[in-house]
Amino acid sequence: MNLSSLCENVCSVAKSAGDFIRSESQKFAPSDVELKGRNNLVSYVDKKSEEMIVSALDKLLPGSGFITEENTVDANQKEITWIIDPLDGTTNFVHKLPCYCVSIGMLVNGKLSLGVIYELNLDEMFYGYDGGKAMLNGKSIKVSSTKTLADSLIATGFPYTDYSQMNPYIEIFRHLMLNSRGLRRMGSAAVDLAYVACGRFDSFYEYGLNAWDVAAGAFLVQLAGGKNSDFSGGENFLFGKEIITSNGLTHAEMLGAIRNIMEK
Repeated sequence: MNLSSLCENVCSVAKSAGDFIRSESQKFAPSDVELKGRNNLVSYVDKKSEEMIVSALDKLLPGSGFITEENTVDANQKEITWIIDPLDGTTNFVHKLPCYCVSIGMLVNGKLSLGVIYELNLDEMFYGYDGGKAMLNGKSIKVSSTKTLADSLIATGFPYTDYSQMNPYIEIFRHLMLNSRGLRRMGSAAVDLAYVACGRFDSFYEYGLNAWDVAAGAFLVQLAGGKNSDFSGGENFLFGKEIITSNGLTHAEMLGAIRNIMEK
């Protein structure tokens, strides 16, 4: 399999889906919103863009498996499995806030091997493949060189359906507010991860996420020299619904702070 050529094609797939999303944003109305659950928004734009992506990827690699957010195709893992979020940041999209993206990751025999994130509003394509470099619009990227939590700018997400860890989450938030350069909440985990990969953020953490939220971004962070783990320091960040991502240099400090609070 030529991953370089495949990655280029996947970027084109993401761009096409992004162009569709951008065109629909001009005529999207609040009445087009559906609810999958409390505060969990979806629209015809999410579903149609996912159908477009699945169809294009199936033509690229027939017989592949798919794990997708909108379930427009039956979930199944195979030797090659695509993990897709057709519109990460739907709430931002609905409210016309400028941060949302298309996210496509690929597993080969269970290993993350390719990632593409297309952020529409800045027209930024983040991409990379196993054996290559993490890239942004044709230029290589790497994680930041920040060495301490005190000098870090940190990204996170706010729980909007799962409030089971609210108290420790708020305690973590308070600790990091007092012991870092600041926190940001963009509203798209995939974008947060892409921003860690290119050094805009030094780290990111969140719980309640799904594989399609983190697959592409976590791979790009690894490729750019960073590190991912779950809240226990293990490697179950893809399907374990929790992730700490960093430039690697601040990971132990971030992990220690989060573990100390979560394990109380």
